[in-house]
Amino acid sequence: MAVTGLGKVRNKRKQEEVEEVEKGPFAGVVDLEMHSEDEAEDEDREGDDASDDGDVDEFPEIDAASDSDEESDEEEEEEEEEEEEEEDDADDLDEEDTLDENSDADSDLHIFPKSKKVVSNITGQTKVVYPEIEPDYDSDSSTEDDPNRVGNIPMHWYDDLPHLGYNINGKRVLRPAKGDELDRFLQTVEDPNSWTTAFDKNTQMDKPLSAEELDIIRRLQAGENPDAEYDPYEPTIEWFTGKGKEEVMPLSSAPEPKRRWLPSKWEKQKIMKIVRAIRQGRIVGSKPSAADKKQQFYAIWNEPPSNQPPPLPAPKPKLPTNSESYNPPEEYLPTEEERKQWENTDPEDRERDYLPHNYSALRLVPAYDQFIKQRFNRQLDLYLAPRIQRVKLNVDPNSLLPKLPSPNSLRPFPNYKSLQFMHTKARVRCLSISPDGAWVASGDESGVISLWEVNVGREVKRWNLGSKVGAIEWCPRLDACFLVAGTEERLHFFIPPNISPAMLTTTQSILAPATLPPTTQSSIKWISTSGAAEDGPILTIELPSASGLSRQLTWHRKGDYLASVSSSETQGSVWMHQISRRHSQAPFKKIKGAVQMVLFHPTKPHFFVATQRYVRLYNLAEQKLLKTLMPGIKWISSMDVHPSGDHIIVGGYDRKLCWFDLELSEKPYKVLRYHSRAIRSLHFHPTYPLFASSSDDGSIQIFHARVYSDLMTDPLIVPLKILRGHDVQEGLGVLQIKWVNKQPWLVSAGADGSVSMWCS
Repeated sequence: MAVTGLGKVRNKRKQEEVEEVEKGPFAGVVDLEMHSEDEAEDEDREGDDASDDGDVDEFPEIDAASDSDEESDEEEEEEEEEEEEEEDDADDLDEEDTLDENSDADSDLHIFPKSKKVVSNITGQTKVVYPEIEPDYDSDSSTEDDPNRVGNIPMHWYDDLPHLGYNINGKRVLRPAKGDELDRFLQTVEDPNSWTTAFDKNTQMDKPLSAEELDIIRRLQAGENPDAEYDPYEPTIEWFTGKGKEEVMPLSSAPEPKRRWLPSKWEKQKIMKIVRAIRQGRIVGSKPSAADKKQQFYAIWNEPPSNQPPPLPAPKPKLPTNSESYNPPEEYLPTEEERKQWENTDPEDRERDYLPHNYSALRLVPAYDQFIKQRFNRQLDLYLAPRIQRVKLNVDPNSLLPKLPSPNSLRPFPNYKSLQFMHTKARVRCLSISPDGAWVASGDESGVISLWEVNVGREVKRWNLGSKVGAIEWCPRLDACFLVAGTEERLHFFIPPNISPAMLTTTQSILAPATLPPTTQSSIKWISTSGAAEDGPILTIELPSASGLSRQLTWHRKGDYLASVSSSETQGSVWMHQISRRHSQAPFKKIKGAVQMVLFHPTKPHFFVATQRYVRLYNLAEQKLLKTLMPGIKWISSMDVHPSGDHIIVGGYDRKLCWFDLELSEKPYKVLRYHSRAIRSLHFHPTYPLFASSSDDGSIQIFHARVYSDLMTDPLIVPLKILRGHDVQEGLGVLQIKWVNKQPWLVSAGADGSVSMWCS
């Protein structure tokens, strides 16, 4: 029937065009067209009813060449319809005769894949097997685009790639071309259906939405059910209500479990446990309330009496004045200059928040433009009004300051510059004063060490080492006189001139004895030089390679041990040298942080080590860590120990000076911030209650520091004097300061190449 009804639907014009274009030898033999099943069913119904043949209306074709000949067109259309009806009748008669012939030709076309009959291995009967359909152009899906087969993955993985994924054959699916925003806008203007598309992330293209999808979107936006056929108001179907609909059989056919009709022994045990507790009195039930007990009522609005005074009343708003009238006197009206001056003044600086205006009648007064702001300010007044009246304390601010003694009562201390010694070639990094207070040794960065007198400033001796001098220190022994200078990877020992023969003999026996002690295996070499002791170093200690410049030298109080700190940040930066045995050793195998300074305790076998952030106190006799001081300084630059040994001061590059009481706490007792730039040097006076600090701001600050023997009394720290006399060069000021042992005098070395003596 499907083949029979094909000729009834096609019109004459379309049939002629198809025959002219597609006519060939194959089409002449077989006259077969493929249609869908729906078309075949429609054609079957049309074939049954012969009266429907004439009801098909064909849309007339319009000839653009001749628009005026309407009558000729109508005649041609009528003739075409008559010819079409005649041909359809002829086709109905011929198709029945040619049906058998066409069926033989269909078998030769092989439109569908050929099948073969095989014998089943399971049933032993023959079965028809069709070959698998390959996704080529012969398959049903050959006309579809190759979809992106990447799966459910984040598509932003392909943002930087030229393709979007891969198709079913494993080939790349290239990214479609995209225009700019102007192209998209023009596309929306030209295409009226552009609003019915949606962007597909998988293919990076806009896909049109069907009418069903658009209806679902409309329903979702309107808050309706997406299903168009859903009726929320449909009547309820009573499945088990009414006569003959009662539920008789159970919902499950499983047998009823045994636990439903046997008492539970576990519940019995729990009940007996509660019964025993009630009998023993451990569980007491609530007593029944008396029937005649009346309900108690409370007056919720009554407040108990309070001993506090009543709250203060809210502040009252200011009453309007004559200038706020709608028709004020003329003397209240501002002139043009006063109006401009009021407008140019800031709102917080104005005397009044308004300008007086004059209106002839009250009905002409406009609405108040500052009404909302005025109401808001009034609410702030009520909200921020004080609720409690506090008694004001009349305290003198000066009484809160600590009572410090007058600086004049704390004399002597240095207050003026008495003399100055110059190093003309380079800045002075270090200096040291002899134990007797008569000589000063200063070294600069050019390698020159100058020895000069304290009283007159006359240079007595000069040594040139050829490399930068990083540290100088006199030996504290009184029976010998020599000093040590630290350079790059070397320590040089010098004997000053003009000393007594007995002291010279003792000094030479210490530094260059006749019989040398036995040598030990060490990376440090002790070298004695021959010749006059006054011309050069009498003894040289060669530190390990890559040790760097010696930044600090410090002696033990007995003068036999010398500690040196180098600029390298390894465990070999700290060395302990024993002069009598000519032996050197590194006291630390591993150091946490870069060591900045080291100091010996003045009375105990303790050793202070200052790293970048902390100060650690070690016991050399027991070889253990005693405590760690935390000054809270970002970078420690200097420190010094009080002669009593119970206090220590630490300075840093962040301008802080911390005073520690070793018996009190690991945190600083007091923190002083008087310098405007980094602190470079600190020093306690050996005998006077004084200490000083120098900074890169070019100033030296003198403090009175009295430590009492009573442990219950805090130390007294009083700032006394600020000394200014050094110039700041390249961001560096006063680099080192030292006190004269027996006098309240101070010696300072600056970056400007000068060494100054400050006296009282």
